Amino acid sequence: MNNKSDMHSGRALSAILKTLVMVCAVLTFAVLVFLIAFILVKGVAYLKPGLFAWEYTSENVSLIPAAVNTVVMTVLTLLIAVPIGVFAAVFLVEYSGKGSKIVQIIRMTAETLSGIPSIVYGLFGLMFFATTLGWGLCILSGAFTMVIMILPLIMRTTEEALKAVPDAYREASFGLGAGKLRTIFKIVLPAAVPGILAGVILATGRIVGETAALLFTAGTVAQIPSSLFGSGRTLALHMYALSNEGLHVNEAYATAVVLLVLVLLINGLSNVIAGKFTKA
Repeated sequence: MNNKSDMHSGRALSAILKTLVMVCAVLTFAVLVFLIAFILVKGVAYLKPGLFAWEYTSENVSLIPAAVNTVVMTVLTLLIAVPIGVFAAVFLVEYSGKGSKIVQIIRMTAETLSGIPSIVYGLFGLMFFATTLGWGLCILSGAFTMVIMILPLIMRTTEEALKAVPDAYREASFGLGAGKLRTIFKIVLPAAVPGILAGVILATGRIVGETAALLFTAGTVAQIPSSLFGSGRTLALHMYALSNEGLHVNEAYATAVVLLVLVLLINGLSNVIAGKFTKA
C-alpha cells in the first residue's frame, strides 16, 4: 500500500511540475509576443519618411544619425572587447591551473563587475576617459566604457563554452601531434564558437540598449560625428531624449520599432554565422 501511494504521489508531483514548466514557458513566450506587438502597434504608424532623413532637425527628429552611431558604437566596442574577453577565457580554461588562486580572483572580479549598475560605469567613464584622458564626450569614450561593461559577460560565456568542449577533442589533437596552441585555435575555439557567439549576442543587446553609461560618456548630440572624438547619441539615447522631452512621444515609439528590427537583424546574422561554424 505504501509503495502504491508513493507512486501515485510521485506521479501527481511530476504532473504538477510538468504543468508549472509549461505554464512558465507559455507566460515567457506571451510576454515576449506582447512586448513586440505593443511596440509595433504603437510605433509602425509613425514611421514617416522624415524619420529617415540623413540630417536631424527639430521638425523631422530623424533617427538615421542615431542608427549610424549605434552601429559604430556596437562594432567598435565588440572589436575591442571580444578579442580580450576570448583570450582571457582561453587563459583561464586552457593554461591556468584548476585550483589557482589567480583564476579564482579573476572570476570573482568578473562576477563583481557584472553586478555593478551601468550608471557607475558611466560616472567612471566620464571621470577617466572624458576628463582625465581629455577625450571629452565622444564615441570613443562611450565605446571604451562599454568595453569595460561587457568584458565580464563575454569572458564568462566564452569560458563556459570552452569548458563544454569535450576533452576527447584535445586528446585526439595531441595524439595526432598537434601542439597546445594549434589545438586551441584549430579544434577548441571552432567547437566553442556557438557558445561564444551567444555571449556576443547578449553583449550586443546590452550595447544597443544602454543609455545611462552613454549619457555620461558619448553625449546626446543628434548628429553623425566626423571622427571618433565627436559626440553622438545612439538609438536608445535618441528614444530616451524624445520621450523625455514629451513633444515627440510617437516618434520615440517609431524609434523603438527600428531598434527592435536592428537587434533582430544582428541576432539573426549571429545565428547564421554560428550555424556555418557548426557545420564546418
